[in-house]
Amino acid sequence: MPFPISQGLFQFDLIDHFAVLGVSIDAEHEEIRERYLKIAYKLHPDTCRLYTPAEREQANQLLAKLVNPAYEHLGRDLYREEFRLILAQMGKAMARDAGKITISSEPARKLAQSSANYELAYQKILQSLAIDQYTALENTYQKIAQLSELNLVYLMLTEGQGNKKTTRKVFISQGNPKQSELVGATFITAAEAKAKESPLEAYIRRAQASLDQNNPAQALRELRDALRQEPDNGICHALLGLAYLQQNQLSMARVHINRAWQVSPKDATVIRCKRELDKVVNPNVEMEDQKGQKKEGDRKGGFWSLFGGKKNNQIKP
Repeated sequence: MPFPISQGLFQFDLIDHFAVLGVSIDAEHEEIRERYLKIAYKLHPDTCRLYTPAEREQANQLLAKLVNPAYEHLGRDLYREEFRLILAQMGKAMARDAGKITISSEPARKLAQSSANYELAYQKILQSLAIDQYTALENTYQKIAQLSELNLVYLMLTEGQGNKKTTRKVFISQGNPKQSELVGATFITAAEAKAKESPLEAYIRRAQASLDQNNPAQALRELRDALRQEPDNGICHALLGLAYLQQNQLSMARVHINRAWQVSPKDATVIRCKRELDKVVNPNVEMEDQKGQKKEGDRKGGFWSLFGGKKNNQIKP
């Protein structure tokens, strides 16, 4: 099916799944699911109310080739958070080069001019565009393009605010801040030891602890927050790869560990993570390394404990 959209985020060879479903970039799972079910009801062959065979075929194509893949992507928490992280980095880059960005649709221009209350304006404009997004199918692509331009402007405004928006719920850690405060009050010495710890180091430390506790989902959340601090940090990408390995998501593990290898090939943590990936991809590697790893594992308590203990200046604040 042809995809004749070159506006908004689509111009960067990226499918704007939020625009396809007509939901905001901040939408969570329940809202996304409810919106998807409404669209699917309109487009599915068993419930479609369009009359001509050509219209019904177009509706079926939109559902199968566009709407279903968008929901597959946004309906999964990990994929949705990772997609948002990508969009956030794009938003920062676009905010820096705002003079080079062309806005052609009136709704996006209107949002750009309402920077003072842009969040409220974004929601109102988005709802007005999405309400009939899949009613007249001849206008569907135009609506998606307008929604994507709206998302582009929203990202530029949001990420252009610097640290003002870094505490939005989609990006914050899922840890228990109250519990952290209680622990800090009880163990004064531990709190003082961490006083000089940078936010990046804190994210990585908590991620390492989660991996030691066989909790890769929590580690993923911490590391995505860490990448917002430093997108090309080799240790973050390496640990992300390990978290994905724990979840048996080999393709995602390969992407992040290979990225870590490109950025920091001499870092000890990255080397160890690369070795773990190689063991999965090529089991013969494990046999070759077994003797050397056995002694080190007996001495330090296993692979995951290699990340614990005293910092060795691998992390740069």
